[in-house]
Amino acid sequence: MTPKIEKLFRSPYSVPNGLQVTDEGVWVVDQITDRVALVELTQSSDYGVTKLIRDVPTESSNTSGLSYGEDALWLAANGSGKMWRQIRSTDANEGDVLKVDPQTGKTLQRYNIPDGGGTHGLEYDNYESGYLWVETLKNKALHKVRISDWSVQNTIPLPYDRAHGVVRVKDGIWVVHTSDRLIVKLDVEDGGKLDEIHVSDEYPEPHGLSLSGDGLLYCDATSGWIVKITF
Repeated sequence: MTPKIEKLFRSPYSVPNGLQVTDEGVWVVDQITDRVALVELTQSSDYGVTKLIRDVPTESSNTSGLSYGEDALWLAANGSGKMWRQIRSTDANEGDVLKVDPQTGKTLQRYNIPDGGGTHGLEYDNYESGYLWVETLKNKALHKVRISDWSVQNTIPLPYDRAHGVVRVKDGIWVVHTSDRLIVKLDVEDGGKLDEIHVSDEYPEPHGLSLSGDGLLYCDATSGWIVKITF
């Protein structure tokens, strides 16, 4: 697939490593401070940014993934934040998933990463309520987890290294592979490859990923850009 790719605006944070489009706007999480911001999804101003609606602190750490579901934010804490800042008592030891109040940033629930280790991405399943897709870096796998008892219901292999943002769609699931500059659509049952988008070097590097209307948005933690993909 060769869709249209265009830069939209810069994140309010220097290292955006996850984003999610909602009815209110676009949520963006910063990997350094672990704050989340809600910004308008619109054309950028003369400064290359859009209006900040809300900004809240969280107890996440080294955050590398963001989703929204059940009226809450879901954050992928990829270990402690020691690489970027002073360690906090709430930092994850390895990898955790945090369910967070989008108004206050309060942690509502904390879960371990299936199989342990770190993670770079997760996605609330809007086609099957009550399920979350969570990556496991060390096993190069994507798990479908039932939230009610935090049990793994299905696991699919990931085709490349350094998996990142995840987006569930009706006919599959998109997964970013940052180092390869690929966004790959996989079968949700067996992980078979259905489609593939190559993001060339002329565009910002893909990290976090979100559905946006009929297209996709991604963020680049290295440049701070939010980028639109139109099919």
